[in-house]
Amino acid sequence: MTCARRPDNFFSLLLRLMLNVLEKLLILQDRDRKITRLQSELANVEPERQSFQSRVTASQTHLEAVRLRQRQLETHRKELELEVEAKKQQIERYSLQQYQTKKNEEYRALAHEIELCKAAIVKLEDQQLELMEQGDLALKELSAAAQTAKDVQKQVEELIADLAGREQNLKKQLADLTEDYDQLRAAVDDGVRLRYERLRKLKGGSTVVGIEHGVCGGCHVKLPVQIVVSCQAQQEIISCPNCGRILYHSPDMDLAVAD
Repeated sequence: MTCARRPDNFFSLLLRLMLNVLEKLLILQDRDRKITRLQSELANVEPERQSFQSRVTASQTHLEAVRLRQRQLETHRKELELEVEAKKQQIERYSLQQYQTKKNEEYRALAHEIELCKAAIVKLEDQQLELMEQGDLALKELSAAAQTAKDVQKQVEELIADLAGREQNLKKQLADLTEDYDQLRAAVDDGVRLRYERLRKLKGGSTVVGIEHGVCGGCHVKLPVQIVVSCQAQQEIISCPNCGRILYHSPDMDLAVAD
């Protein structure tokens, strides 16, 4: 008994249907890739904004540290001034006591105290000079830190403004891409779509891949000849036996198996 041969128009119709399914899958995959990319870029916006803000915080923290250091130096210098003034007052008291005393031993003791006060004043004044030099450097550093903080603040404000504009643009692009997304999904046969979506969770953006030189475009493993031939025939959905990705062929691809 001879089997009835299917008419050529049947295979032609089947081919068109398969091409239509694969085309819709590729369109859906392209849309998913774009949506994923935009979502990823949007997810990075807030960390990027916080990174910009951290630069402002760092510059302000440095400014406050320099300002505190300058205040401490100034406070220390004033404390030394008070100590010098106290020593001078001591010298005045000792000198008055010298004038009033009639005892040589007491006079010499007071003279010794006066010399100690004078020596202490010299040391204190040396420390004052050193602090004044440090204070001058601190003032210069404070001025530089204040200018840096101002520049960073201005730069970050501009960066954040640009980021906000980019964020709004990304949101608009995402809204445009998702507007008819449900229609694109619905256009694909339920069984094929579910298969595609399961694979996408496992394989990411490269779920429907082409064949070139007999190699899977996803895992890059050499395919059995029969798989290559079946994919070229385009009469059914063919998957890579190694990675499970859905395979497709287009006329511009080289299906010849590489040596």
